[in-house]
Amino acid sequence: MSGFLSQYGGEIAELTVEHLWLTGAAMLFATVIAVPVGVWLTRRPAWARPVIGTANVLQTIPSLAMFGFLLPLPWLGERADRVAIVALTAYALLPILRNTYAGIQGIDPSLSSVARALGLTDRQRFFKVELPLASSIILAGLRTATVTCVGIATIAAAVGAGGLGELIFRGVASVDNRLVLAGAIPAALLALACDSALGLLEKWVRVPGPSSSP
Repeated sequence: MSGFLSQYGGEIAELTVEHLWLTGAAMLFATVIAVPVGVWLTRRPAWARPVIGTANVLQTIPSLAMFGFLLPLPWLGERADRVAIVALTAYALLPILRNTYAGIQGIDPSLSSVARALGLTDRQRFFKVELPLASSIILAGLRTATVTCVGIATIAAAVGAGGLGELIFRGVASVDNRLVLAGAIPAALLALACDSALGLLEKWVRVPGPSSSP
């Protein structure tokens, strides 16, 4: 085992960094898209069902099929990491979007009425009332999306985007269980670490308010 680690340890570390890069970039884009859209849907509830339904459809597309759909597209197909990040972003949208919408919609309307009576603008009401009350639910969505991205990012190696999936695919191709485990175990540990870190953050920001399962 020590010989295996000395041979592949550097590569495992490098691929772990690539895995983090793909996941982090996708989560950044998904958050920037899904949170504002989720907030907008609370102001335009008639759009909630079609928009969240579209995100739900994206979630059901098999990962390999999603990568395959994106590869022929101009600009995206030129670099595998772009394909992977766009695909991972699509998979991360639903939990964040749904929880943002549910978290803000679940706030007691009387609190918003009090905020208006106190003279708060819509912007102030959002940042001082709605966002603090919904923050733990939004973080629960981010937590689910992050774990999903870490898992699906292993498939990104199929299009040459790198990450720990490279070791898994190489291990399967060469029937070498050590390589499979060298990719699978760090990926699982990474998912657990992200889940635990975001879980702690979620508990830290939790305030009395609406509840929603992650």
